[in-house]
Amino acid sequence: MKTSTQRTIKLDIASRFDMLEMVQTVLARAAEMAGFDDDAAHYLSVAVRESVINAIKHGNRGDENKRVTVILASQPGVLEVRVQDQGDGFDPAAVPDPLAEENLLKADGRGIFFMRQFMDEVSYSFPPRGGTVVRMVKRVHS
Repeated sequence: MKTSTQRTIKLDIASRFDMLEMVQTVLARAAEMAGFDDDAAHYLSVAVRESVINAIKHGNRGDENKRVTVILASQPGVLEVRVQDQGDGFDPAAVPDPLAEENLLKADGRGIFFMRQFMDEVSYSFPPRGGTVVRMVKRVHS
């Protein structure tokens, strides 16, 4: 996704939940620049918020000395988001299905589900230096 109209924003934040509002504010502007309407921007925001929360809570285990990197690459009609933590990584296939009967009433465990439902692409990579990178892509649908 490299073009002359691409705009990239990189945020390097502490593993603190009070950083979420700042990420959401920057994301809202990037979504606007990419051409998303309010509804699409809302669902995009939910997916990115869940990814950042997972990076802080599960990846970095709330360690404020560890960082979360959020990269937003927008161009007309497309927004790519990468969220990277400094944790130990995880197996996406081992995450319990939130729609399974035994999980329906649980208060958490829906973040990855929301990301997959609200984004057009979601993938995970695990760099050799550690951590998890969640890559999400959303396209404007007419």
